[in-house]
Amino acid sequence: MLSINQQAPDFSLNDAQGITHTLNSFHGQWLVVYFYPKDNTPGCTKEACALRDDNQQFTDLNTTVIGINTDTSESHLKFIDQQFLNFLLLADTDGKVSASYNALFKLGPIKFSKRHSFIISPEGKIMQIYRSVSPSLHSQELLADLKQLQA
Repeated sequence: MLSINQQAPDFSLNDAQGITHTLNSFHGQWLVVYFYPKDNTPGCTKEACALRDDNQQFTDLNTTVIGINTDTSESHLKFIDQQFLNFLLLADTDGKVSASYNALFKLGPIKFSKRHSFIISPEGKIMQIYRSVSPSLHSQELLADLKQLQA
């Protein structure tokens, strides 16, 4: 299990445009990594839209938001276009990154990312772990915790 102040697991995943991002790509800034089950489902859309609407507040806190799940880059591109999302979605199609963050649900051939989130420091350390997330309230919870962590 991951713990506070532990180095965050590295990743190398493609975004909706096929561009590869790693944990080190975000070095020097705060990072919110949120895992979610499925593009274009009610709870995931609610969470993504709240993060979209609050994105400027995250930017003001030198924080980048990225969403990760087991959907494809093509699925992410449609989700971004339909919901006008203004942050990165990364495709973890094999579920390895989700598993490294203990955020993978697997039942036989079915696998998807659980709704878990992490705040990662500019040095790449896990500063906050969320294993129980309310899609409609989570964005504000993240912002409040970021302000406290940065104080």
